[in-house]
Amino acid sequence: MSLVALVSILVVSLQLNWVNGAPKVPCFFIFGDSLSDSGNNNNLITTAKCNFPPYGIDFPNGPTGRFTNGRTTVDLIGDHLGLPHYIKPFASIPEDEIMDGVNYASGSSGILDETGFQVGDRVCMNKQVNNHREVVSKIKNKLGSKNAGIHLNKCLYSIYVGSNDWMFNYFMRPTVMATHMIPGVYADELIKELTGQINTIISLGARKIILFGLSPLGCLPILNLVQTCSGFINGVLKDYNHKLKSLVYNYNSKHPGVKLVFINSMDIISANNLENLVRVGLKNTNQPCCGVAAECIPFSPPCSDRKARAYWDQEHPTEAANKILASRAYKAKMSTDTYPMDISALAAHH
Repeated sequence: MSLVALVSILVVSLQLNWVNGAPKVPCFFIFGDSLSDSGNNNNLITTAKCNFPPYGIDFPNGPTGRFTNGRTTVDLIGDHLGLPHYIKPFASIPEDEIMDGVNYASGSSGILDETGFQVGDRVCMNKQVNNHREVVSKIKNKLGSKNAGIHLNKCLYSIYVGSNDWMFNYFMRPTVMATHMIPGVYADELIKELTGQINTIISLGARKIILFGLSPLGCLPILNLVQTCSGFINGVLKDYNHKLKSLVYNYNSKHPGVKLVFINSMDIISANNLENLVRVGLKNTNQPCCGVAAECIPFSPPCSDRKARAYWDQEHPTEAANKILASRAYKAKMSTDTYPMDISALAAHH
């Protein structure tokens, strides 16, 4: 090959990389509940499923099992990372795509195995971690242990879980609340279980982990409050989030080579902070776009002002709200948005 031809190929290659942008990370693994689910509940026996209209009305592929009108927060973070496609659910991912990452998240699931039993089947965090172990084994078979380890060390891992442990268990089950009269005792139980799950994920090669704090669940429309939010519920969750942030600090200080990042979802998406939400276009912060029950009635017509609403159904945010969280999680606008760095810095961290 002539020098001129070689230079031409290099120039074209550089131009393509500049136009398309190389992904910031080679792979993205996702753990959590309905806020991240991309279809793992579709074939389960559960009332927590949404693979029908009007869900997905603004998603390129229509209804997929995402509990919103369009993209989830992790989908949007994938866009920021320059990933070539959205990460597919464990339940239906082709084996030739697992190298890019897998979405294990399951609607109604939680940190505790029992969480969400009221609605039927779900994939709890411990099962999600076991599913990841199965995927890692397949990746090792493809690449060999050493190369698989190198690959997995470069991936991002998202953990966005705990909402159902509080809403389904603590606040909706009197026996649980009676057993844990002090919310801090229950919070410590969740943190202990979650720590074990994170330890296993790390043992399977994770080195860059995103840990989302809980959003202001005291503002959910399903609570049907006269006022916009429950200060009591959000106060309990803020204390829990503080423990999550401490968990991140402890990991980063005691585990060299492992980096965790805490996302302050509570303050980024808070209906208490109406001025900030209105400023970015979310003028309706407490009325869902569809659904008189917890979730949208199949094939019911949704609202037309979806870009101006914070909530899609009674329990889940719109894509518009997800965009705010994803954007500030990826590139923090305030020092309180993330700790100790944002996702863009974590992706670049070596």
